[in-house]
Amino acid sequence: MNATPDVKEAAVDFGHIVDSRPLGVVTAPSAAAVQELLCFAGPHGLPVAARGGGQALYGQGQAHGGYVVDTAALNEVRCAPRERTLTAGAGASWRDVVRSALAEGLTPPVLPDHLGGSVGGVLSTGGFGGSSHRHGLVADQVREVEVVTGSGEHLTCSPDRHPELFRAVPAGLGQCALIVGATLALVPAPTHVRRYRLYHDSPGTYVTDQRRLARDARFSHVTGQARPALGGGWQYMIEAVAPYADQPCFRQPPADDELLIGDLDHDRDTEEIADLSYAEYLHRLDRDERLLRATGEWDRPHPWLTLLLPEEAVASFVPALLGEDAQRGLRTCGTVQLRPLTGRTLHAPLLRRPAGELLCLLSLMRTAPPDRPDVVRRLVAANRALYERARTVGGVLHPVAALPMTPSDWRSHFGSDWPELVRAKDRYDPHHILTRGYGLWA
Repeated sequence: MNATPDVKEAAVDFGHIVDSRPLGVVTAPSAAAVQELLCFAGPHGLPVAARGGGQALYGQGQAHGGYVVDTAALNEVRCAPRERTLTAGAGASWRDVVRSALAEGLTPPVLPDHLGGSVGGVLSTGGFGGSSHRHGLVADQVREVEVVTGSGEHLTCSPDRHPELFRAVPAGLGQCALIVGATLALVPAPTHVRRYRLYHDSPGTYVTDQRRLARDARFSHVTGQARPALGGGWQYMIEAVAPYADQPCFRQPPADDELLIGDLDHDRDTEEIADLSYAEYLHRLDRDERLLRATGEWDRPHPWLTLLLPEEAVASFVPALLGEDAQRGLRTCGTVQLRPLTGRTLHAPLLRRPAGELLCLLSLMRTAPPDRPDVVRRLVAANRALYERARTVGGVLHPVAALPMTPSDWRSHFGSDWPELVRAKDRYDPHHILTRGYGLWA
């Protein structure tokens, strides 16, 4: 077990809101190293959490008074094109996954928008992407997952092997086991895409059009945003992507634009249409990340909130929250994401979602001044108030958020599945040492 004395980096995360003091950081070049740590930490009651890309927002991946497992060395990626699968270590980034898959003309069916996160981190929270309305979570593409449980067992689980544990790992918030590797399904990748950005002044027509595009097969990816409009209002933008092949010996252009978007109720004078390589599209946020790092925005506090809402509530709920004083900072230093989801495509048992088939993911992604803790506290409090309001319309928290949660909150969150999670926790992490930063247990 190789523990380093330098814990400064592990004491913070992307949220830059919650600090911790771990005893040390343990490098993990192999599953055996993770197993050794957990066999030691469990009987001593020492908290353990995994850190890949460090993308947590509110201390969820920290281990105050315990050990942080640095998974960066678990970064091997192996593509098996004949089986259309890819095996990746927990510390591999999604950029690594994309690079390996595209080299074989393949791609995961669902990818997170930001490719800098780690495989283990995204799978433990579930992961949404532009194609989630068709294929569900990033975690729903897992064929099998290699883990080390809180009791120190090194296991490979799947729907057929250790199924109870497999049910508790994808979107399981690292509560029963730490992911050390995973095998993902792949599908053929397009070479190019045609991207449409379609603007609406009315949230009602926006929701109707977005669902229309998500319901049929004309677009592979459908996402959206609420954007500040001139005069103080908001406009709503759908981003829809149609794949196509563009090769020297074979050209399959996208369908005629009128066939793809002619039946929609957007502003035809402001539509934006662009052709990109598929790789360009997948890396579309890389330039934004470089800019945010260069300006220092990347290292500011990120009091983000992500909710899953019944789609029927969106047209009234979203404009109301955007008009609140507590959310006015979103106009200047934030992004409001909206993406359609379909209930039947979401399979991870521990993912909480609203009832019904027509759903929408709402993410408030904002920054706060680094020298104004009072502002950060107000925004976290606003997150709590908004979460409580969302619950009144059937909304559910997606636990990638800057929001403190008590054990009572979590019992309510998981509802009827809480007893199953408790049983899995007691069996696979009997000392309750794993990923305590979520606050599930008293």
